[in-house]
Amino acid sequence: MRNRRLILDAALEVFSQHGYRGATLDQIAEGAGLSKPNILYYFEGKEEIHITLLNQLMETWLDPLVTLDPDGDPLTEILNYVHRKLDMAHEFPRESRLFAGEILQGAPRMAPHLQAGLQPLFDEKCAVIGAWMDAGHLTRADPRHLIFSIWATTQHYADFAAQVQVLLREDPASQAGAREYLTALFTRLLKP
Repeated sequence: MRNRRLILDAALEVFSQHGYRGATLDQIAEGAGLSKPNILYYFEGKEEIHITLLNQLMETWLDPLVTLDPDGDPLTEILNYVHRKLDMAHEFPRESRLFAGEILQGAPRMAPHLQAGLQPLFDEKCAVIGAWMDAGHLTRADPRHLIFSIWATTQHYADFAAQVQVLLREDPASQAGAREYLTALFTRLLKP
C-alpha cells in the first residue's frame, strides 16, 4: 500500500506538470523513488495510474457541490460553495491541473465519470438553484452558467498558479483578497 501511495503522489506531480501526454513512467518512477518494473508491479501502465488518480479526484472534487444544501439559506449556500472551491484551488492545485488537463484533452479517460457522476449531480443542483431563483431568494440567472462561472473564478487560482503568483507578486494576502472579491462579486450578482 505504501508503494502505491508513493507512485500516485509522484504521478500526480508529474501529470500536473507535464500533462498525460508529456508524462512518462520513468518520470513517475524517479519521483516515487522506485524502479520502473516496481511501478509496473502495482499498475499496468501510465493510463491505469492516470485513471486511478482521476477516479480518486472526482469524489473530492464533487464534494462541495454535493454539500450544497437545498434547505439552507440560498445566498449563504452559494457563497459557501464558492469558498470551498477557492479553498480547494489553494489546497489542491495539482489535482485541479490534473483535472483541467484531462478536460482540455477532451476527457478521454473521464467521459464516463462525467456522464455518470457529474451530470446527474449538476442537473440536481441546477434545479435547486433554479428553485431558489423562482422563489425570489436569488436574482434570476442561468444556474448552469452560474456554476460554470464559480468553477472558472475559483479554479483559475490553481490552473494558472504560475501566472497568478507572478501578477500578485506572491503576496500572502492574495488568498484573502480572492475570497473577499469573489464574495462581493457573487453577492452583488445574486442578492435580489
